[in-house]
Amino acid sequence: MSRWLATLLLGLFAAGCLAAPPPIDQLLIHKHERRLEVISQGQVIRHYRIALGKQPVGHKRERGDNRTPEGIYSIDWRHHSPSYNLSLHLDYPNLKDRAEAWKRGTDPGSMIMIHGTPVDEEYPEWFFTGLDWTNGCIALDNRSMQELWELVPDGTLVEIRP
Repeated sequence: MSRWLATLLLGLFAAGCLAAPPPIDQLLIHKHERRLEVISQGQVIRHYRIALGKQPVGHKRERGDNRTPEGIYSIDWRHHSPSYNLSLHLDYPNLKDRAEAWKRGTDPGSMIMIHGTPVDEEYPEWFFTGLDWTNGCIALDNRSMQELWELVPDGTLVEIRP
């Protein structure tokens, strides 16, 4: 970027002509409604239709149960996934999940992500519309996932409600 353009952009930001995107405080996922909300300063600024695990009712209890967890998590890293386009990893299992699994003598599972749909010629993106098809993750269409990827920083709080 040229020094001239950098100075112009800096001046426009300082003058308030170009607003920085609002800080994202939280993602709120309503499993029953299949909706993910992006919240900034207490206001929903975006919402997306989502797909869940193949067994969407109830909290994830163990590896392989195909359920999406419920509770408070955060985004702890991100990944360009060869299978699911872009993905944001949740810090599941949290301490409560691990303690409950330990009491039951089960493995709570891991690798819960918010991700896009597969890039696969055999199954085009429209194939997944309206299906709960993941192994416990939260899925969006790839266009929405790209937007979410750009909006949401690592460390963002994610609340998943029934």
